[in-house]
Amino acid sequence: MIAVLQRVSRASVTVEQHIIAETGPGLLILAGLEKGDGDNDLDHIARKCVELRIFPDDEGKMNRSVLEIGGAILAVSQFTLAADIRKGRRPSFDTAMPPDEASPLFDLFVKKLSALGATVATGSFGAHMQVALVNDGPVTFILDSRKRL
Repeated sequence: MIAVLQRVSRASVTVEQHIIAETGPGLLILAGLEKGDGDNDLDHIARKCVELRIFPDDEGKMNRSVLEIGGAILAVSQFTLAADIRKGRRPSFDTAMPPDEASPLFDLFVKKLSALGATVATGSFGAHMQVALVNDGPVTFILDSRKRL
């Protein structure tokens, strides 16, 4: 599983000109599922997202998690994170998990974030979405469950 984690002042998802989800200070997580991803990958990324100390403390140092600041999470499924763009000019999505498998796993990922204490809103799986955000910092991290120790 690949996740792009962005610290935001606010973020929203619009589908067909209607805002379907929005959040104030917290995280925007763009989540891409790959073939072979499973429960351990979801656990790893969910825990990392809620526990990473990437919010400023009273001295301005990154020392607080999204839970510690009382922030929220906007989670958006984004299969294009699994794209292979090493060859040619057209991305290959051979490693992306098929939608019928990815949708329930994305839902499980959201449940895992919630179970860890996060307030979570989501985009609409498979929909054409406009994602708006104000990246605070900017602070952006890329997490890959296959690149852990």
